[in-house]
Amino acid sequence: MTTQELKNFCAAVRRDIINMTANAGSGHPGGSLSAVEMMSAAFCTQMRIDPKHPDDPDRDRFVLSKGHAAPCYYGVLAELGFFSKDEFRNFRQLHSILQGHPDAKKVPGVDASTGSLGQGVSIAVGMALGAKHLGKDTKVFVMCGDGEAQEGQIWEAFMSAAHYKLDNLTVLFDNNGLQIDGTNDQVMSLGDLPAKLRAFGFDLIELPDGNDIEAVVEAMSRPAVPGKPRCILGHTVKGKGVSFMENQVGWHGKAPNEEQRAQALAELEGK
Repeated sequence: MTTQELKNFCAAVRRDIINMTANAGSGHPGGSLSAVEMMSAAFCTQMRIDPKHPDDPDRDRFVLSKGHAAPCYYGVLAELGFFSKDEFRNFRQLHSILQGHPDAKKVPGVDASTGSLGQGVSIAVGMALGAKHLGKDTKVFVMCGDGEAQEGQIWEAFMSAAHYKLDNLTVLFDNNGLQIDGTNDQVMSLGDLPAKLRAFGFDLIELPDGNDIEAVVEAMSRPAVPGKPRCILGHTVKGKGVSFMENQVGWHGKAPNEEQRAQALAELEGK
């Protein structure tokens, strides 16, 4: 994809997020909107995937550790043709394939069922280690959130990734600074994240603007450092692209009403 095509793709995913959460009257738009560029870049420019064969054993893998950002995940998959966008009408409804958190048994293209925060990086480490054991060239991408990084299991998984020299693993760290109860610093400060991630053995790429699609693609396209897992630490904006949601903690887990949907879509139109 060209840069403009990627920007158009990201705008479409943002509209999907707004429509899904508005349709359901519930969901998590804020952290879905912040994740759009990193998730889109991974799927559109880095991963070996085929929407017609979502279970191809030789595909690359993606794990959404911050599972509540499912609207972003579903938007990306639908825009790529894994399933029909008609499914958006049923988001978070009983018996829908699109539950509030991703279900690998129901959704084409979803490689791991997630939602219990802190577990996704461990799942991804297992996938990457398994690929190494089998001699496969599978790449594994996992997205985690900054509030989620207050969970100890995240750091155990980071240690494991370095210990096993998983240079086929990329951690996408969505650092939007907000979580359900307030700012990260108010709830549990993460301290000097770049220093910590380097100390835990990562080839760290820090992006001052994790919502800059060109910068994200450039970071993901750098050659892997042999024997080191990669972490792309993207400083993002919660609610990115919708003026009244940006940097507002209240939009962590609240859906837009019809008036707000119209305003959000109008702002996103043409972007």
